[in-house]
Amino acid sequence: MRATVIRHERMVSLGNFEPVLRAHGYEIETIDAALAESAPEAFAEAMHAASGADLLIVLGSARGVYEADRHPFIAPEIALVRERLAAMRPTLGVCFGAQLIAAALGEEVRPGPTVEVGYRDVAPTDAGRESPVRHVAGVPVAEWHGDTFDLPAGVERLATSAAYENEAFGIGDWMLAVQFHPELTDEMHEEWLVADAAYVASAGYEPEALRAERQRYGARMQTASQRMLGEYLDRLPAA
Repeated sequence: MRATVIRHERMVSLGNFEPVLRAHGYEIETIDAALAESAPEAFAEAMHAASGADLLIVLGSARGVYEADRHPFIAPEIALVRERLAAMRPTLGVCFGAQLIAAALGEEVRPGPTVEVGYRDVAPTDAGRESPVRHVAGVPVAEWHGDTFDLPAGVERLATSAAYENEAFGIGDWMLAVQFHPELTDEMHEEWLVADAAYVASAGYEPEALRAERQRYGARMQTASQRMLGEYLDRLPAA
């Protein structure tokens, strides 16, 4: 089985998702979104190949989905996701990836009411408690975003939080989108704190307080998120 991963920045990787995918027998291939600018023909070929992958995973990004005029990878990714959703092909979006799925389903992505950085409680809905998202109930998860969207038609809301109504949504057993960052490892968190220091400071957060949260919640979240991904993969319809 082939999992195609779209990565937008080097430090925003599969993290603790990778061992779960490999344990489930997936070969992982990564498309770097930077190819859209440096090698557009190669990027177009990669997008075409990704349409037939057994699983597509769209990771996070510091960019906004509404910045398609500035970043040439956004429009082709929306088109790819729209094609896969129309064909009911397994698709998983994380943060920017979730927002991209919402855009592919016709919703406007826009700046939200607040920038969230740190660990937050998300509450599975009734539908979420019957989905893989159930594993994060009672486990604070990592947030690192400030954008939002309305819930697309035809999907189920799977989780909410105090600040953002659409923390997770899905379609059947084959599409899952989460606003939070279940893939985040301790090493990635530290790298983000350093590389994204200006963003963190401008939103009013203290790095040491965020490190303390990571010490308190990081390991529990990684365990819960690996269980969530494992159940999602187990539920995928047979090809």
